[in-house]
Amino acid sequence: MKQQFSHDSVSRYVEATPEALYDLVSDVTRTPDLSPDIVSCTWLDGATGPSVGARFKAVNDGGGRPNWSNKPIVTVADPGREFTFARSEPFAGTVQWRYVFTPEGSGTTVTESYALVRPLTVIGWFVIGVLYGRKDRQTEVRASMTATLDRIAEVATTAQRA
Repeated sequence: MKQQFSHDSVSRYVEATPEALYDLVSDVTRTPDLSPDIVSCTWLDGATGPSVGARFKAVNDGGGRPNWSNKPIVTVADPGREFTFARSEPFAGTVQWRYVFTPEGSGTTVTESYALVRPLTVIGWFVIGVLYGRKDRQTEVRASMTATLDRIAEVATTAQRA
């Protein structure tokens, strides 16, 4: 049941500044408004915003099965340029999520990517594929990243018009 996927990225041009987009994405408490996969996010250990070493709790949508949580740690917090965090789970490896903001014309190209830093175990694949019924994670994750970037663009451009 082992699936092969190790990294992917999706980019989208948004008519907003890199700083505005960074502020939106790095406020992890807003992630449920942006990502179809996240139910809630809260800062942990007294953190109130993005900084290297800050941790947060993310609750993922189980898609009709129980939700699950993880506790990512911020690894890059470079305003207007990059926001990166990594999450590790027993049996589910370590995944690094990265947002890069590249100025372009009057807006910004946002690139969301993930990289599997430590692979999932056979048990992790069993949980994902059999217990959660997610057979094609690479396609699902890519669709989620695309939906997230679409939502980021919608929220950012609506905020600029207000």
